[in-house]
Amino acid sequence: MTAGNPAAEAVLPPLVAAQHRAMPFTRLTDCGMDPADARRLLADTTAGIPWQDAATMIADVQLERARVSEAAGHRTTARQAYRFASGALMFAQMAYQSDTAEKRDLYARHTAATAALAPGVERVEITHRAGVLSGWLCLPPTGAAPATVIVWGGLSGWGAAYLPVADAYTARGLACLLAEGPGQGESRLRHGLYVDERVTEGFARFVDLVEADPRLGGAIGVQGISFGGLFAAHLAAADPRVGAVVVNGAPAAPTVPEYRTAREQMAAVVGTDAPDRVTEVMDALRFDPDKHRITCPLLLLHGGQDPLARYEDQEPFLRAADPAAATVRIWPDGEHTLYNHAAERDALTGDWFTDHLTGQSTPKG
Repeated sequence: MTAGNPAAEAVLPPLVAAQHRAMPFTRLTDCGMDPADARRLLADTTAGIPWQDAATMIADVQLERARVSEAAGHRTTARQAYRFASGALMFAQMAYQSDTAEKRDLYARHTAATAALAPGVERVEITHRAGVLSGWLCLPPTGAAPATVIVWGGLSGWGAAYLPVADAYTARGLACLLAEGPGQGESRLRHGLYVDERVTEGFARFVDLVEADPRLGGAIGVQGISFGGLFAAHLAAADPRVGAVVVNGAPAAPTVPEYRTAREQMAAVVGTDAPDRVTEVMDALRFDPDKHRITCPLLLLHGGQDPLARYEDQEPFLRAADPAAATVRIWPDGEHTLYNHAAERDALTGDWFTDHLTGQSTPKG
């Protein structure tokens, strides 16, 4: 089967077809799965194996490969296998929209697989309200960086799903903090922190964390992917410590989706099944360029074939920015968040952040 082929999808059960649309081959590989594993996942689910079971079996094979490699002293191969397992478990938990016990267990397994990448990938935690926000810090080979980019996802993919993005940034000498903000990852599933009208305060805590780390330079960029681009824009407008911002595939005026699975995702992010409360939070998060101004450089990314975020949905972010400091990059054939142009996208943003942040960095005393 070819993911995204309408003729092939037509013969699939509705749930499986929806999963293949939401998690095509390009997204699976963009967010860290081994290409061979991604093909197997799509083939196995086409054959009738439930998505979460197929993805978990793939992860188990990679975890066993990692254990065998470690025992033989082949740490590089073990790290590769742990990363592929982490990616498979990230997608396994996406089979569940609501925060079930199964979803929590799969995400905890994903976290454990990612933690095995230490010391190259550091687990970080920071208190917020009555809970804890989590993330992963990736440093360049030197162990220190003149600038840091904080990256986060949206409704369903978080944190270590963006390790390939971090690779592109650390290769350029930048540090990268993969954040699990309110409503995301373990910050939500384990610590009960959700999206509300003050969600920007939660994402600002990661800026605090970067400022407190003596290995990280003074310049800070933020990048929001999918729905998370809305949070990135809000933080850039509210926090003068943000030196540059990338928004990729985000709605400026979020609404409660028409489709059931998307509605369930949004309800889980807000932490309630009450439709009126979800609508209230989404209305409060609307980005209004007449009220919110972005004074730092802005890079807006858009895919012309994105079914979830039209160009018009992102255009308000541009209107909020200084035209002299705003850049738009459009791929006419681009999928949502540009899964199908991942390498070029990450090279572009890595170079853009380097250009806009490294000249701003100031030593910490």
